[in-house]
Amino acid sequence: MEVPYIISNNSITVYLNGKDLTMSVDHVNFDNVKEAIRDKRWDELEDLFDQTIAVEKYLDGNITVEGNTVHYGLEEVHGHVVDRILEFMRDGLPHEPLVKFLDKLLLNPSRRSVEELYRFLEHKNMPLTPNGNFLAYKGVTSDFKDHYSRQFNNSVGEVLEMPRRNVCDDANVGCSYGFHAGSYEYAKGYTHGGGNLMLVEINPADVVSVPHDCNCQKLRTTKYKVVAHHETIEKPLEEALVDEYGQWDDIDDGCYDMDEDEGRDYLYDEDGMD
Repeated sequence: MEVPYIISNNSITVYLNGKDLTMSVDHVNFDNVKEAIRDKRWDELEDLFDQTIAVEKYLDGNITVEGNTVHYGLEEVHGHVVDRILEFMRDGLPHEPLVKFLDKLLLNPSRRSVEELYRFLEHKNMPLTPNGNFLAYKGVTSDFKDHYSRQFNNSVGEVLEMPRRNVCDDANVGCSYGFHAGSYEYAKGYTHGGGNLMLVEINPADVVSVPHDCNCQKLRTTKYKVVAHHETIEKPLEEALVDEYGQWDDIDDGCYDMDEDEGRDYLYDEDGMD
């Protein structure tokens, strides 16, 4: 038996099991409901209208929803991640990068670092990579060195790392020890006069602090990989998920492997005003 329905550009209403169900165009399943109606898959409609069921099915058992609370395992998921989940669903993106991001985020040993990272990502919506890392920006000199010490090579493919204990974890201190990266707007300011804007990939487990002095537009991390030269792009990346970028598209968990000698002697502030 067919289900009565009304479809407009902004909403869909169906009369199902004695009640009217309505969804707006921004619902994650708007297009799926239209397809189900077109194909007369009436038995799927009720679940498609339920966003809780939609989220749990999308993440294939990795996420549970209880009332207004979303959990990943035993951990309550921050509102920013919930927004990311809905964004990925609307865009028809795979869920695996989100699961990997959450897995890595839970490996960060500092609860405070995790909360500060949410503010950074929420403020500037940095894109994720397929392996669950995220992308940020770094302004460097014309010869790809850091602005402060001019000793760290930020050419494409370089991985830079220092011990976590040497990175300042106090968000109230603006310029201090640690590798820094930031938003497009923040990093672009350090490319005037012939500098280079680089795209860097960061594991959320490696983030240490997000200083307050720049309105959450920069962070300090123990490690990052330089993945692209951003010179040919006139605006920041806006996609929720980026699987190819610039000159570097070999994205896998092995990108954080380093030779033993590469991580030595990074005992001072690489950044300062960077």
